[in-house]
Amino acid sequence: MSLPLQGVRVLDLSRLLPGGFCSLLLADFGADVLKVEDTGMGDYIRWTPPFYEGAHDSARSALFLSLNRNKRSIRLDLKSDGGREALLRLVREYDVVLESFRPGVLDRLGVGYERMREENPGIVYCAISGYGQAGPKRDASGHDINYLGLIGLLGLTGERGGGVGGGPIQSAGQIADLGGGALMAAFGIMAALRERDGAPAHPGGAGSGSPGSGVGQMVDVSMADGALSWLAMVAGAYFADGTVPRRGELALAGSLICYRPYECSDGWVTLGALEPKFWQAWCRGVGREELIAAQFERPGSAAHEQVKEIFLGRTRADWEAFASEHDCCLEPVLELDEALDSALVRERGMVVEIDQPGAARGVRQLGIPVKLTRTPGEHDRLPGPALGEHTEAVLRAAGYSQGEVAELLASGAAAGPAESRQDATLRV
Repeated sequence: MSLPLQGVRVLDLSRLLPGGFCSLLLADFGADVLKVEDTGMGDYIRWTPPFYEGAHDSARSALFLSLNRNKRSIRLDLKSDGGREALLRLVREYDVVLESFRPGVLDRLGVGYERMREENPGIVYCAISGYGQAGPKRDASGHDINYLGLIGLLGLTGERGGGVGGGPIQSAGQIADLGGGALMAAFGIMAALRERDGAPAHPGGAGSGSPGSGVGQMVDVSMADGALSWLAMVAGAYFADGTVPRRGELALAGSLICYRPYECSDGWVTLGALEPKFWQAWCRGVGREELIAAQFERPGSAAHEQVKEIFLGRTRADWEAFASEHDCCLEPVLELDEALDSALVRERGMVVEIDQPGAARGVRQLGIPVKLTRTPGEHDRLPGPALGEHTEAVLRAAGYSQGEVAELLASGAAAGPAESRQDATLRV
């Protein structure tokens, strides 16, 4: 079975989460993703515990494996002439370059976008950065929490007021890294490839078809920009009426008693009864029809206190049973182990397993979140690569002779597999 991105070739120079997750999405749907790592430690996440004992020292990290199945790895020293030449030779044969350095790093090394397009005018070059390739914070360092704070999303997340319990609340998932960075990068890459390659006309007149330009372009992905776009409706309302929203005052983020998490006798549940019919179903189900008129009251009101008391009077299992009888958008707040073992996650194929060479047991990971009916992705085409596992094979395929490969390895411009973290560190 062919995969939808089969034939798309990606050079992934990124490290850690945003770029790794972006290229994971592409790889799971068939793209040939080659991790281009340095001749030192490579992608830092390789060395982060917990580990799967028995696997190669550089490919046993559970965090690394969760982002790097279906990829290959080559090690090049881009500070050397030989390493830069090898990269540019690869660029000639690839469709996409993905990187997550601070803006300007590859330009200073002589292998930035302008130099790459000289070798391959069709290259799609995607740069993920905190604040974008241009702007007042272009060179600033940052992490997910910084981007979310700067674009207003963190300040709107949490309970109303200040003091203990009233400050901004951090998300357990990296919204800017993944939503603002990885997903936007994957979308931008696919849009640029579509513009470059065009779209054929389909039989029967379905789609007019369009010729491609044949030319690549830069995809400038700012994690701050991407995270800000998640506030589309919030910003839209502000632009319309000029009212500045405050933490705990947004309808979908804490200001309505019908749309909140509630503590029960042994845990928490979520009530999402935003539409009147769902709130009415909940009120009638608990025998409190007098609360129907209080649907849009704010936390702290007398009605809110009554709703809190009602929830506290039952267990989480009681509320799950209640929700099966009364259609009111009520679900439990699960711990991670419970969620991963739930019928929903199992039946949607969201926990999968790969065979990692040497590991004593299968490596469980999250599955592919996008379901295509005719050409679904494959999570287990390749195991996570050892650092530099494919260096020699890739260089030979790029046209280097066996002697030239040996010379690159001897000079340090390229490196093969690192046997241990110490071996990798020695090359820094």
